[in-house]
Order: sequence, then structure tokens, then C-alpha cells
Amino acid sequence: MGEDGLEGLAPASRAALDRAEIIFGGPRHLDLAGAGARGRPWPVPFSVAPVLALRGRRVAILASGDPFWYGAGGSLAAVLAPDDWQAFPAPSTFALVAARLGWRIEETDCLGLHAMPFERLVPKLRNGWAAICLVRDGPAAGSLMRWLDARGYGASTVWILEALGGQRERVRQFPASGPVPEDIAAPVAVAFIATGPPGLPGTSGLADDAFRHDGQITRRPIRALTLSALAPRPGERLWDIGAGSGSVAIEWLLATGSRGHAIAIEARADRAEAIRANGQAFGLEDRLSVVAGRAPAALAGLAPPDAVFLGGGADGALLAAVWQGLPAGARLVVNAVTLETEALLIEWAGQHGGELVRIEIAEAAPLGRFRGWVPGRPIVQWSVTR
Repeated sequence: MGEDGLEGLAPASRAALDRAEIIFGGPRHLDLAGAGARGRPWPVPFSVAPVLALRGRRVAILASGDPFWYGAGGSLAAVLAPDDWQAFPAPSTFALVAARLGWRIEETDCLGLHAMPFERLVPKLRNGWAAICLVRDGPAAGSLMRWLDARGYGASTVWILEALGGQRERVRQFPASGPVPEDIAAPVAVAFIATGPPGLPGTSGLADDAFRHDGQITRRPIRALTLSALAPRPGERLWDIGAGSGSVAIEWLLATGSRGHAIAIEARADRAEAIRANGQAFGLEDRLSVVAGRAPAALAGLAPPDAVFLGGGADGALLAAVWQGLPAGARLVVNAVTLETEALLIEWAGQHGGELVRIEIAEAAPLGRFRGWVPGRPIVQWSVTR
């Protein structure tokens, strides 16, 4: 249901609503539909339990536009049988915003930020990026403007779009750095074209200072080679064992898209906390699980991985435990710095195959009045598919 209420409903939607014994929805929707005594407001915090308790009765659920695009539809369909429900979608808020601004939706990112931190924008935020964001209320719309300005995108053009399709519809345009209007009314969406820094690169190997760390970090060139060997694919899960700063897990998530997952296993509590902070800074905390513990004991009960990274300090017992629990087709990448671990990897490669690579990198540094090469410790990397 849109802001035009009953007048905007298709005949099939209107007939289903008329037949309903009970109508669930937000107060605004219940008022637009004239639900009266049949109306039931959604509980706060949101829960589908009251709907499920009425299984077998004729229940209508009012939602904005397309209920399967950042709406309640997916939450309900996941717990109902296919024959239990029928949906009557209407134009989504994203479609209404695009229609007002003349934007191509296929060239625009559409995001739901009702209860999510604005850091969820970080992986995609870049100069020239066009986005439509659903936000909770008027203050949240203003907060998004201030957030963009604080990250260096104050020159961005922002559109505040309120109550689209109804009598209260209003579309206003502001610079992100401008004064935040105090009269923004819900329901509201924020659209913007970002003007500012270039954003994150599309390839792996972010700068080391992009992460909070205490020196225990897989350095940028090695990290890029490691991610290449791990070969992340959309929706896959990584175990990052001995995660340190979590930099490999973070870049794995950036590469695997919105359905990818990573589990970072770290024995030190302070480093585990740094991993969590890094996940929040990149807007990835919902897909990054941090296990504070020492492997292999900490691996018990974890969801099976598609790939595993051992960044250093592997011994025979740990390698054997990881190998035994590795699903068929999963990838394992181990980086060795010490001679003992290098010898172990050579032995395992002889038994199980895979690829051994020796990585030697030198960086230029001052040498008197000139510069010279300062070599890093050589790394032996073993990568194999189970």
C-alpha cells in the first residue's frame, strides 16, 4: 500500500483486504486503509509472532510497496508454507524515487537503512555513486546528510523525498554539507549522488593503515596474493584462523558481496576487539563473526567453510585438525614465515598436492643520501583444494 491508500490498490489487493478478518500494519497504514476494529499494529520491536499465532484465519498485512525489497515479505515467507500466503506488490519506494528523479534503477544502488548503521555504505561509497536509501524517520535522514559530510562527501547532492504518492508528497534538494532541515516527515527516503573521495578500490590489497592493528597484520602485498589464492566467490564463507587484525577476513567480505561471511578466530582478546572494530568501520559487522579462542579447540561447532586461511604459526596438530574438518571442494591457504612451518608445508604439499609459492618482497627505504631495497621476510604459501 502506498501513500494514496485504498485508491491506489489494485482490485485484487482491495478484495483481499475486504475479506480479511484481521489487518496488521503500522499505524499510518492502518489509518490509510480504514482498518478500524480489524486493525492490529505491529509490535515494537518488530515480530511476526502475532501473525503466526493467527495461522488459519484470514489475515491481511499492510506494507509499503514491494514487501520483498527491504520489507516484511521475506520475514513472513520464510516461516510460512507456500500455500499459506499470497502477495499483492505495489510500486516500491525505490521505484517512486526513480520516477520522481528520472534515474535508471539498474544504474542505482537501492539500500534499506531502517535499523542499520550508515557504515553499510562504506564498501560502495565513491565519487559519482548514485544511491537511494530508505531510512527510519526524519532525524535519520538528517543524520545521513551529516554522515556524508563528515566522510568528505559534503559536496554531494542530496534529495529528501517524503510521503511519495500521497497528498503530503514533498521532494527537496540540498548539498550534504548544508543545513539539515528540521521538518522532515516520515515516510522518507534519501537519494544522493556522491561527490568526494574515490572510495575503496575494487581489487584486494587495501593499505595497511585502513585497518586498526598492533602490527600483527598480513601486509598489503602479501594480503593481495593471499586473497588471490583464496579465490573468494559470492556468498562463500571463510575461516580466518589467527586473524590478527582481521584484514584478510575484511577483504574477503568486500569480495564476496552481501551474502558472503567470514569467521575470524583470534586467541588474544585485544586483537579480537580490534577485528570487531574493523568490521564496524567497514560496515561489515553483520557478516563478520569473531571467535575469541585458540584453534583448533575454537573451531568446534563453526559453520563449515568454503575456504580457510592460516596466516602463520601453524603446527602439525592444527593443520591436521583443519584438514580433517575441511569439506570436499573447500580451499586451504597457509602462509609460512618460519623454517619449521615451511618444512611442514613442503611435507603436506608432497602428500596432498596443491601449489607452493615462495614470496619475496623488498621495499625502497632511505640509505644515506639515496635509497636502497629493504627485503621483508620471505613467505612460503601453500594453497590446495580438498
